[in-house]
Amino acid sequence: MNNETVLVLDFGGQYNQLIARRVREAGVYSVVKSYKTPLAEIQEAGYKGIIFTGGPNSVYDEASPHYPKEILSLGVPVLGICYGAQLMAWMLGGQVVSAEREYGSTTASVDAGSALFRGLDAEQQCWMSHTDCIAAPPEGFRITAATPHCPCAAMENEEKKLYAVQFHPEVNHTTRGAEMLRHFLFDVCGCKGDWQMSSFVEDSVAKIREQIGSRRVLCALSGGVDSSVAAVMVAKAVGRQLTCIFVDHGLLRKDEGDMVEKMFTENYDIHFIRVNAQDRFLGKLAGVSDPEAKRKIIGEEFIRVFEDEANKLGEIDYLVQGTIYPDVIESGSDKAAVIKSHHNVGGLPERMNLRLCEPLRDLFKDEVRRAGLELGLPYDMVWRQPFPGPGLAVRCIGAVTRERLDILREADAIFREEVAKAGLERDISQYFAVITDMRSVGVMGDSRTYDYTIALRAVTTTDFMTADWARIPLDILAAVSNRIVNEVQGVNRVVYDITSKPPATIEWE
Repeated sequence: MNNETVLVLDFGGQYNQLIARRVREAGVYSVVKSYKTPLAEIQEAGYKGIIFTGGPNSVYDEASPHYPKEILSLGVPVLGICYGAQLMAWMLGGQVVSAEREYGSTTASVDAGSALFRGLDAEQQCWMSHTDCIAAPPEGFRITAATPHCPCAAMENEEKKLYAVQFHPEVNHTTRGAEMLRHFLFDVCGCKGDWQMSSFVEDSVAKIREQIGSRRVLCALSGGVDSSVAAVMVAKAVGRQLTCIFVDHGLLRKDEGDMVEKMFTENYDIHFIRVNAQDRFLGKLAGVSDPEAKRKIIGEEFIRVFEDEANKLGEIDYLVQGTIYPDVIESGSDKAAVIKSHHNVGGLPERMNLRLCEPLRDLFKDEVRRAGLELGLPYDMVWRQPFPGPGLAVRCIGAVTRERLDILREADAIFREEVAKAGLERDISQYFAVITDMRSVGVMGDSRTYDYTIALRAVTTTDFMTADWARIPLDILAAVSNRIVNEVQGVNRVVYDITSKPPATIEWE
C-alpha cells in the first residue's frame, strides 16, 4: 500500500472501526491495529497520524489497555478520543477522575482557535459516552472545549501535535464531527487525501492473488451484495481458479434462487454450481426454535455442503465468504460482547478443511456497495436488499417449517413490492417481513380464524451499527397489511416494528 496511512490504535471501544471508516471517507487510508502492537512496528510504518480509540475501561485500572508513553514522542500527530483522550492525559501526568456519567448528545463550548475546531461555531452538539473525565490537562496542554459536566472536553499541545477530545467525533450525533476529523487529518497531519475505493479494490485484488496463488478456491455465493462483490473480486484476482457454490437451502426469498442463477450464469464467466439442499437444511432445523442454535446449525451445514462439493471437484484449498465488519463486531471481538453469532463468523464450526478468504471483512455495507460499483457490478445488484446468511430461518420466529416459510415468502414479497411501487426502496436501508410464533383470533367473512401475525420491519441507517425505524407513510403500510391478510393464507394480523437499534437489532433473531 503506497497511500499515506493513518493508524487507528484500538483500545476496545464500540466505535473503533467506525473511526477508520470516517478516515477513509475523507480520502485517507486507515488501518486498525490492537493496542498490543509493538512500538517499533508503529514507528517503522511511517504513519501520517495516529488515533487512539475509545474503550470501556478506566485508565487507573491495571487490567485496562495501556501503551508506552513513548508513542507520544515519535513526532507523529496523535488524536485521542474518549478513553484515548483520558489515556493521553494520564500518560503525560494530567489528572483523570471519576465523574458524573455523561451519555448522549451534549452541547460543548469549543475554541475556534484550535486546529480541530477552526471555522466552527462556538457551541457544538457532541456525543458523549463516559464515566471518567480529564480534570486537569498535562503540562503544555491547553483546554479547547468544555461541557457543563466535563471541564476538559478537549485539549491540545499544538507544538507536539497532540490532540484529545472526550466526545466521539466519528458518530453522526456529533453534528460537525466529520469536519473535526478532517481538520486533524489535513491541517494537523498534513494528509493529501490520496485514497479512493479504486485503491482498495486494486490492493485487495493483489492481496487475494498473493494469498491464493495457483490454488483453487470456492466462493460461498448467496447472491446478496456482500458475497457477490467478494465473488467478482476474487474472480478478478484468480479467474477460473474460482468456483462459485450457490447453496439453495430452502430459506431464500420468493423466486430468489432462480434469479441468482440467471444473473451469474448470464453475466459472468464464473464456474457456477447450484446445490439444491432444501431437504438437508430443513431436516437439520426441524424442531429447532432457539435463534443461536439455528445460526450454528446453518453455519455448520453450509461448511459441510462446501466441503462435499470440494471433494467432488478435486483439490480445493480456500473458501471465500462475503463477511463484512458488522458481522464480525456483533459476533464478539476482543472485549466486545457477543450480541448474536453470524453464520459465517461465530457460527463456523471449529473443524474446517478449507482456509478462509474474506476480502470484505473490514468494510461496512456502504463501502461494499462502492467496491461493487468499482468492480462493474450492475447497479440493481449493488443496491439489492440486504439478506442475512441464515436466510428466512432467522425471520421465522420459533420452529422453521415449509408451511411457515411459504407464508413468510409471500408476505415478504408483498411488502417489497409495495415499497418499490411507492418509490421508497432507496430511502429505506432495509425492509422485510417476519413471521412470529404468535397466533391470535381474527374474523374473516363470518368465520373465526386463529392464524399467524406478520411483523414488518424497516430501518434507515448509514452503517448498520445503529439504525432508526423507517417512517413509512400510513397509507402504504395499510396497503401492505390489506394485501397480506387477503392474499396470504394463514395470516390474520400485521404489525409494524417501531424500535431503533439499539436497543433492538435490525433482524428479529
